[in-house]
Amino acid sequence: MFVDDVFIDWDRIDDGSYLREIAAIRDVGQISFGSPVTFFVGENGSGKSTLLEAMAIVAGFNPEGGTRNYSFATYDSHSELCNAMRLSHRQRAKWGYFLRAESFYNVATKEEEYGREPGGYSLRLHEKSHGEGFLTIVQNNFTGNGLYFLDEPESALSPQRQLTLLCEIDRCRRAGAQFFIVTHSPILLGLPEAELLTFDDGAIHPCAYEDTDSYQITSMFVNAREQVLRRLLEE
Repeated sequence: MFVDDVFIDWDRIDDGSYLREIAAIRDVGQISFGSPVTFFVGENGSGKSTLLEAMAIVAGFNPEGGTRNYSFATYDSHSELCNAMRLSHRQRAKWGYFLRAESFYNVATKEEEYGREPGGYSLRLHEKSHGEGFLTIVQNNFTGNGLYFLDEPESALSPQRQLTLLCEIDRCRRAGAQFFIVTHSPILLGLPEAELLTFDDGAIHPCAYEDTDSYQITSMFVNAREQVLRRLLEE
């Protein structure tokens, strides 16, 4: 465990900020973590990625992603939450990565630019499919004793490759890494011993795997596909 707690000082956030309209986080002063792998789950717009992004920035990562050595900005869109946040560190990780789906193209472009510098090396991510690029980053940058932030990493991965990613996460976890992951994937959420925090119902709170919408809706569709489709499409 590298990060035990996150603290938010709301006095440092503007009264008119949209952050105060996000029900799950607007009254949060502290969140404590009890597992090397923490999943943020919940409906779109519930604040998961906003919190993850701020945590990654405070931990020293570029807002668009990459390692701590990445320094660039394609579009400045991150919230002010990072300015009001503090992380409680039991120890500081020497390595890590911020992998976010929405800005992967920008990170891949920068990775190639860095690779052209003297002594540089590129993974040539743009020559791979989106999913292959994601896994290439994971398999070449994720190790034990690292701190990793992942925002919807399943977005480019087939179900089979999501299982591959799950195995990579578990491999690193066993070697001392810590993960914070925003996901809707019922496959990734099944990782044993992970902590699930849901942002639904107006407050961040622990949630069992079987109680997540990702599991319940997927299970309902797989087990009663014809009935679900008939009801949806007729309505």
